[in-house]
Parts: sequence; structure tokens; C-alpha cells
Amino acid sequence: MRIKFYVLAMVAVAYMPVAAQETYENAKIATEDLNGTARYVGMGGALDALGADISTIATNPAGIGRFRSSKADVTAGFVSQQDDVNYVHGSKTNASFDQAGFVWSKRLQDESAVNFAINFHKSRNFDYILSADDALRHTTPEGQEVYASQNKLTFVKLINEQLYPATNDGYVRSKPYLSCNQLDDLYDRSLFENSPYDLPYLEAHDYDFDRAHQGYVGEYDFNISGSVGGRVFLGLTVGIHDVHYKHFSDYTERLIPNVYNVSSINVYDERKITGIGGDIKAGIIAMPVEEVPLFLGASVSTPTFYDLSTRNYTEVSDGVNTSYNSDSYDFKLYTPWKFGVSAGYIVGNMLALGVGYDFADYGSMSTRINDGEEDYYGYYDNSYKDIPMNNHTKSTLKGVSTLKVGMELKPIPMSPLALRAGYNYVSPMYEKDGFKDGTIQSNGSYFASATDFTNWESTNRLTLGLGYASGPFTFDVAYQFSTSKGSFYPFVSYEDNDYYDLDNVAGAVKVENNRHQMLCTLGYKF
Repeated sequence: MRIKFYVLAMVAVAYMPVAAQETYENAKIATEDLNGTARYVGMGGALDALGADISTIATNPAGIGRFRSSKADVTAGFVSQQDDVNYVHGSKTNASFDQAGFVWSKRLQDESAVNFAINFHKSRNFDYILSADDALRHTTPEGQEVYASQNKLTFVKLINEQLYPATNDGYVRSKPYLSCNQLDDLYDRSLFENSPYDLPYLEAHDYDFDRAHQGYVGEYDFNISGSVGGRVFLGLTVGIHDVHYKHFSDYTERLIPNVYNVSSINVYDERKITGIGGDIKAGIIAMPVEEVPLFLGASVSTPTFYDLSTRNYTEVSDGVNTSYNSDSYDFKLYTPWKFGVSAGYIVGNMLALGVGYDFADYGSMSTRINDGEEDYYGYYDNSYKDIPMNNHTKSTLKGVSTLKVGMELKPIPMSPLALRAGYNYVSPMYEKDGFKDGTIQSNGSYFASATDFTNWESTNRLTLGLGYASGPFTFDVAYQFSTSKGSFYPFVSYEDNDYYDLDNVAGAVKVENNRHQMLCTLGYKF
């Protein structure tokens, strides 16, 4: 067995310069939070047609064209996880610098204008702690109780290849070959190196798991926009996305009695993903009837074209033997196109209503394998699609709809005080039966160092806000409560109807991500 793992490891090293990433890790990079100015968040993000807020620079660029004067905004706050969790590598509450930017507006003749804007905002805040624990027992149809474990999955990968070897006669084998990865090699070196048995494995009663995510995606947007006759607004935004992602995890299994007298196994893993990407967004807002304050908007965003680097450190220990490895590679990720439509209506000088709808098909994301020389900046100048991994992405992720509804009320007409409320709904991204597939013949699988995955369901966000204006200064505060539920799995389950002893089944554990966010924005008109 050791010879086979070492051969696979050598093959993986040989492919390192042309590596690609895995679906579940990519999904974390591609998604976005509801974040920006306190006014934007307080109205649930439903400002794409109403505009005149700098945060619309990243959703409908034409919203910048609705500014009638120049303005600068700075936003900061904190994010707090609701659940009573604790993990040494993460914190429940974290301060956050969320936005900074300005708009320069130049009025022209006939109610027309040309505006320029530059803005930074944190489009994704990764801070989150996930904890889960469960038993690792499975009952077969015949009533036999079979235990599971992460290292048993390693065993299944190799024994499956021996029981159902590949053929050269054009026929597909009756069982899939499960590609071996970094974690499999560590199990081989830490547990089985001195074993007198052929292809052994250790089963577990149960497990504990803790994971902490840290970091953010910062988006730097540059916009040019304007109005034509005061009734049509056009905008174009060029965006640069800066990725800083880290995760830390501890996975511990408590084993059933075994010939090694090993009571537990711990896997510690950390991964860092950094890089940069770019996209282009375009938008339009129109006022169909001059006397009616109804605004209709539409927007489109190209994929974000990412050049990314990832590095991991992984350690497996049974209390006596410890093995570790560390690898890094570069890859490309192209997120999906995004389309949006919106509407806004103003009632007198007291009430503004907004609604918006966005759609992006995350199943169409493209992971790309680098193939070529690095350029002056350290990025590969050529790549090609990782077709096996992209097929997995297509079957695991799906189209996501985002609904945004918001209102802004001035209790007294023309008063400096404004009250805001909003609702934001994001449909599920993951298929219910999706899983991290270890059978994929892809470098994204070969370099995997963790087996866990979570299929998150829909996200619901409720927001409230308050604004006050005094001369050229504006002060806004907002509160956001975000909640989503998901199904966590420590590793992909495997069932074999021919050899029940090879069953390795881990059930779903229900997890939640409930977050509170407070934001404060200070603005100045000039």
C-alpha cells in the first residue's frame, strides 16, 4: 500500500504547476454578502433603481448617475455570530472596516450630469466558526451495524481499485476508482507504516469537528456614469477583487477497540487562498413617465476572472505517530455572469420604496488549470478548463436568485431624520444531494487536504436603519440579522452492496449560520 501512495504522491507533485481547485472551496470565494453603506444595508440592498448611494456602484452602476452633488462615505462596524461557540482559531465577534469611497458629480445643461466614483467595500466577510459532532454508525438492510471513519475512506479507495481494477478493453469498471489525495498519504504514513496487515483501517464511534474561517474579499470599484435629460441614467463600473481567505479545522475521531490500541485520531488542517480578480458591470435606470417618480433599472456583470494561489498545512496524529505535509499551487476561477432588474418609487417627500431581483448560475462557474509560463506579475498567462471538476460543479451548485425589498420613511416631510427597513432573500446554491466527490480525476481532488463539506440552504436577511443629516454631514446606522441553515458531513459516504463491511456512512448534522451586523456610515457632501 505504501508504494502505491508514494507513486500517487509523485504524480501529484509532477502536476503541481497545473493544479485546480475544488467546488466547495470555490463557492466560498464566489459568493457575496449584503454589505456596504449603512443606508444600503438598512434598506436590504433595494437601491438599484433608486440609486444615489455609492454602494450601487457594485450592483447597478447607473445608480451613481443619480447623484446630484459630490459626496464621500466611510463605513465601519462589527459582525457577531449568534451561536454559543468557541474555537481557539476564531472569534464570535469581529470588528470590520466595510466601505470607503467618494463620488464627484458635475452638472451639465438640460438636467444632464456626468459623475465619477471610486469605492472600496468588503463584498465577502469570511469570519465564521462551525462546530459539529455525531456518531459514526450505519445499519445495513440486513440489520448489520457498521462503523465508519475518515481513514476507512482511504482504505476504500485502494481496496476498491483492487476489487474492481481498470480494464483496457473499452469498458468502464463496475465501481469507481477514488483518487487518493494528501490526506490519504498522511494516513498511510502515520497509521499504517509499521502495520503487519494488508490495507488496514480503524473504525470510530463518533467525531468532533471545529472549523474557523477568517478573511475577506475586498472589492475596489471605479465608475463613470451620468444622466441624459434627467430621466435616463447610465453607468459602467470596473471592479478589482482582492481575496484573503483562511480556514483552520480540527477533526477528532474516537475509535472502537483495535489491534493498534489507538484511542483517537486527530486531523488538523489549515488552508490559505489569496489572489486577485476583475470584472465589468453595466447598468441603466429609466424614468418612463416624467410626472411619475417611478424608476426602472437593469444591470449585468461579467464573471469575475480570478488568478488565485492556495497553500495548506495538514497534520494527522494518533497520539504516538504524527505526519504532516504542506503544498501550494496556483489556479484560475471564473465566477458566473450576474443579471439584475429593479424598480423604485418615491411617494412625495416622505417615502421611497425599492425592490430588486438578481440571478447568477453558480453551476456554470469554471475552474481552470494553469498551463503556461508565469507573467511579470506572477500570474499564469494561459489556462484550460478542468472539465471533470466543472462537471462536478454543474451537478452540485445551481442558479441562485436574490430578492431585495426596502423602504425609507421620513416621518416629517423634509426632515433630517429617515427610518429604514429591508428584507433580503438568497435562494439555495447547493443541491440537496450534493457532496465533495473524491472520485473526480482532477488536481482539485489530488491536492485536497480536508474531506468535510456543508450544503447550505437559503439565506434570509432582515435589516433596519436610521439616518440623520446635518448640513453637509450625514450619519447612518444599520442593523442586519442574517440566518441560514445547512447539512454538514465530515466526509462523503460510501455504500457497497457487495461488501457491507466496506460501508462507510456519515450522516448529516444540521448546522446554522446566524449573524448580527452593526454598521455606521459617516458621509460628507461637497
